[in-house]
Amino acid sequence: MLKQKIQEANQEAIEKLLKAQPTLVGIGVAGKDIPGMDKKTILHAGPPIQWEKMSGPLKGAVIGGLIYEGLAANEKEAIQLVEAGEITFDSCHHHQAVGPMAGVVTASMPVWIIENTTFQNKAYCTLNEGLGKVLRYGAYGEDVIKRLKWMEEVMAPVLKEALEKSGPIDLKTMVAQVVQMGDEGHNRNKAGTSLIIRELAPHIIETSFDNQQKAEVMRFINGNDHFFLNLTMPAFKSTMDPLENIPYSTLVYTMARNGTEFGIRVSGLGNQWFTAPAEIIDGLFFPGYSKEDANPDIGDSVITETAGVGGFAMAAAIPIVQFVGGTPQDAINFTKSMYEITEEENDTYKVPVLDFKGTPTGIDIRKVVETGILPIINTGIAHKDPGVGQVGAGLVRPPMKCFEDALEAFGERVGIL
Repeated sequence: MLKQKIQEANQEAIEKLLKAQPTLVGIGVAGKDIPGMDKKTILHAGPPIQWEKMSGPLKGAVIGGLIYEGLAANEKEAIQLVEAGEITFDSCHHHQAVGPMAGVVTASMPVWIIENTTFQNKAYCTLNEGLGKVLRYGAYGEDVIKRLKWMEEVMAPVLKEALEKSGPIDLKTMVAQVVQMGDEGHNRNKAGTSLIIRELAPHIIETSFDNQQKAEVMRFINGNDHFFLNLTMPAFKSTMDPLENIPYSTLVYTMARNGTEFGIRVSGLGNQWFTAPAEIIDGLFFPGYSKEDANPDIGDSVITETAGVGGFAMAAAIPIVQFVGGTPQDAINFTKSMYEITEEENDTYKVPVLDFKGTPTGIDIRKVVETGILPIINTGIAHKDPGVGQVGAGLVRPPMKCFEDALEAFGERVGIL
């Protein structure tokens, strides 16, 4: 009887996942569009965490966010504001949002608005800043704040008007295309960024802004291969959120990390987080850096793996091994191994090298614990100190304790423990 209830619940969950239709519908402002936001609220990646336990990159991003908002003039004032209890911190995931790396979202930041048109739920994400010294890696210098202000005052308004002219953009179909063009939806975004430029360029040209502003926006997007990541993340956030609170379902609908802890949430267990210390990433480091410089795993971008792409689709993005380490065969093997811990083959995201087999989709906590196989995640590596930036990329897995604790709680919930 219980086994049948779990099977039926997981079938309901996987059907919701596969029926999702993430669609780009506009650009808004965090403080106006994201539920529960105000001037003194800062959202961050991963499970909830308070200032005292935050890692270097997250603390740096918080400081930068307060300077950007005009609530502090410098690092000292920002820290005083936080330590005085003036700032409320919360997980992006509690507010229908996601954020890459530190994932800091403040009230004035422009955000993509994604709607899962099947279930009418929305998701939000900031616009990607590019690489180097950027807020999401904890940088808060004058150049970082200046870029964020340009994104708020120039880029976002240009893109907002362009989207009003283009109308809604089907991200599900676009991600399906990029998976067959060499991207995996997480750490390799060349195809996705190219497709979104192709989609938006004619409408950017038609906007009312001057030619210099339009050219600046086009150059910025073209020079940032990761621009599309901040669209795939909320696309998959909107895909996974309808799975919350399906009684008896053992499928994972959230994986996230804040630089200190890794956390998961399970469909049948609602909003409860199961956390454990985040791991150090095993990968390739930029010249001059090593594991000693690395911060533990950080960011909400693992929502891509949660939905069945990212590391789960590495067989579709074999060149990525030059960035994260390993061999072409490793990329194929990683994808194949994920079928052992998932519920279904995806009916939209298909891997050419596997005879167009759908990506492994729907992580089941029971299968993870029974097999001992943990989800594979490919990701960037942040320096442990704020503001240094990305120092490499590689592969990481969640702590097994998250899944074991979730399975124990599930057993208690359904009365078998």
